[in-house]
Amino acid sequence: MKHEPRAVFDRLATTYQSDIDQTSPYNALYERPAMMAALPNCLKGKRVLDAGCSAGWYASQLTDLGAVVTGIDVSPEMVSAAEERVGGVTFLCHDLKEELPFLDHTFDIIISSLTLHYVEEWTPTFSEFQRILKPSGTLIFSVHHPFMDFTKFESMNYFDTTLLTDTWEKPSITVDVSFYRRPMQQIIHHTTQFFRLESLIEPQPLEEMKETHERAYQYLNTHPHFLIVKARTSF
Repeated sequence: MKHEPRAVFDRLATTYQSDIDQTSPYNALYERPAMMAALPNCLKGKRVLDAGCSAGWYASQLTDLGAVVTGIDVSPEMVSAAEERVGGVTFLCHDLKEELPFLDHTFDIIISSLTLHYVEEWTPTFSEFQRILKPSGTLIFSVHHPFMDFTKFESMNYFDTTLLTDTWEKPSITVDVSFYRRPMQQIIHHTTQFFRLESLIEPQPLEEMKETHERAYQYLNTHPHFLIVKARTSF
């Protein structure tokens, strides 16, 4: 099974701008409010790395809140979309599997939204995150909830890290997207290997989703779908 997120997300860049960033309730009314609520109250002047920036939604929001944002993404098309969307932000095309092109202790915060489940080995990535964060820096990331993927795809062994493929049917494109499902203990292990765990968040949808997407609202109120992890550097 091939796992080529760069090619897949190059194809999805336009869809992210027109669909996921604008109308997807799972993003707009579920994951994003919870991620934003997990951030520190004051972001003015804080140096933030948006690791897996996609089409720049988080970079735009954080810039508006006064942060100094740098965005990286594996997809050149996503980087181009982010550059069109947000001025005054440096965006780089870079794979999180590789060493990051930043000096030690560069960032106050790293935010990574729904990206790390496309990375097979977390140890090198988290080691780099630790290196480039300042002392007492904050890491906030979201991934697929392992329970959701385990039940949806009927995996044979919950404790395996498994490459799965889902078919995304969007208004203008249908594409197969592959990602890694890992057990909760692995998520916690990799995090605490490099950081001090601050909180695990299993978000629930905003009430307004009930008015526009009642089926999704009822599902997300009773089933975990995404998981948010907040941690700090321990030095």
